[in-house]
Amino acid sequence: MLNLKDIVYHPPASPQPILKSITLELGFQQLGIIIGPSGSGKTTLLEILAGLTEQTQGKILWSGKEITSSELQQISGLVFQFPERHFCGGNILEELRLGHLEITREEIETALEEVGLQNIILSTSPHNISGGQQRRLALAVQLIRQPNLLLLDEPTAGLDWSMHKQLINLVFKLKRHWTLVIVSHDPSELLLIADKCWKINEGRLEQVDVELQKKIYVKN
Repeated sequence: MLNLKDIVYHPPASPQPILKSITLELGFQQLGIIIGPSGSGKTTLLEILAGLTEQTQGKILWSGKEITSSELQQISGLVFQFPERHFCGGNILEELRLGHLEITREEIETALEEVGLQNIILSTSPHNISGGQQRRLALAVQLIRQPNLLLLDEPTAGLDWSMHKQLINLVFKLKRHWTLVIVSHDPSELLLIADKCWKINEGRLEQVDVELQKKIYVKN
């Protein structure tokens, strides 16, 4: 289980904290969605969960044990909103093998099949595939690491309707094995597969009734 207790993030250059006493709880193999406008602190919170940024105050616990930023880097996998900006491999195979030089072909094929890219040509540059495929590839890169916690930043932003639906189906499948935290300013159909939902605004987090949010979405 993931627990955040009174997380505050107040960088020295900022007159006000970016995150203010954030508390949440999310169980294993659950999907939590954090909704909020741009600049509300969503991405900063993901970066803290990924161990890329350290909170100013508060505790993060996994399975009841307080963990550090370096430990979070080991158990978390972050897929950025624009994953293509972070690809380093000359082709898809190189991208998947980065940091995992001893990985087997079978492990690569399993990860690609998990995200629906089993037929992709491995010699293709990751910059020469569609936006939807790039997000799937970024997920496969993280799945090879076998994280306990998957973090997705605006995973459906900018995708057309078909890619949008495919990605939501993929996220639903991934929830069977991993705990997921997704941040989005427009969660749409993701709400229908969520277990918990929060709204964040100006650094403050408030849990909302996810079943009510589902009803509102379906009604609209």
